[in-house]
Amino acid sequence: MKQILCLSSQPWTAIPTRTQQLMTRLKDAKVLFLEPPARNYRNPGRKVRPGLTVYTLPPAPEAVEDQRLLRFLRDRRLTRYILKLMDVHRFREPLLWCTAPEQVHLLDAIPYQGLVYDCAQDWLDTPPEWESDLALAADVVFAASDGLVDHLSPCSDNIALLPNGVSYPMFSRPSNECPAPLSDLTGPVAGFVGTIWEDLDLAPAIQAARAMPQCTFVFVGKREHNAQLRTLESLPNVRLVGCQLPVDIPDYLARFDVCLHLLRRSDYGGDVVPCRIYEYLSSGKPIVAMVYPDHVEHFPDVIYAAHTAGEFVRLCLRALEEPEGWPAQRRREHGAAAAWSNRARQVVQILSANGLY
Repeated sequence: MKQILCLSSQPWTAIPTRTQQLMTRLKDAKVLFLEPPARNYRNPGRKVRPGLTVYTLPPAPEAVEDQRLLRFLRDRRLTRYILKLMDVHRFREPLLWCTAPEQVHLLDAIPYQGLVYDCAQDWLDTPPEWESDLALAADVVFAASDGLVDHLSPCSDNIALLPNGVSYPMFSRPSNECPAPLSDLTGPVAGFVGTIWEDLDLAPAIQAARAMPQCTFVFVGKREHNAQLRTLESLPNVRLVGCQLPVDIPDYLARFDVCLHLLRRSDYGGDVVPCRIYEYLSSGKPIVAMVYPDHVEHFPDVIYAAHTAGEFVRLCLRALEEPEGWPAQRRREHGAAAAWSNRARQVVQILSANGLY
């Protein structure tokens, strides 16, 4: 059975991350999933799946690039803990799966048989040398977008495109019942699923809600402090239902007539397709998405792409009038192709071809 030591850049959560989705689907593997440092590191490991155990790394002093002593103390504390876990679980030379540039500092102290770097985002807040060194050391680099492939190509000649994915069986299933918070709605519904981040541009949704009083705009997900949120909440045809259980999200999508995708200011320059888009595609529902003017449009055959708030309104109206037929089926085909099971199968094939699995 293959041993995999996964250094995750995000904690294990109820809403599975990309790393969770992949680790849970790697067959014939024993996985140690290490979360970022936190105070609860003394808690016993959580066996979340057969063969997959989650541990939390211990808190360690933060250090910037030029604070070498603090960096040394941090890395020594983390590697001692990791080596102890490896000894307990009899991990000798596992496949080391890295997900963030700063993990490059741990490589010299951890014995491993092969190294994978899974790059799922732009790491603009870390020194570029860290990511370059990690990509150079990796036997295989996975990148979540064409832009990331281009970005990392000078550092590795073994890069594979691995976009985000979706739990397709979950999001393509027929809805059993309408969620209670939406049971009283009778007209068309345009919905957004995801966090209302501080830098999420809500202006297109606000303009659409004002221009389409016959339509209810539903937002599912947690809310951060956003300067535009008060304006959005004040509109009579806007409903914010807060966080919902992941298993219930497909029922919300089934009630939507149009699915909405909005942009964060921090999205500018990036081309990673978020998991939300694949979830929308799997539902088959029309999708209206904001796109930055100089960005490549993803799935142009089945997504209504808007570059301005005014265009967003017009496309929402057009999407509500979309006839039934091939667009919905084509969206589901895109969703099925992006199933996490297919992504994991691709990972195993590439690692096996490189003698790592």
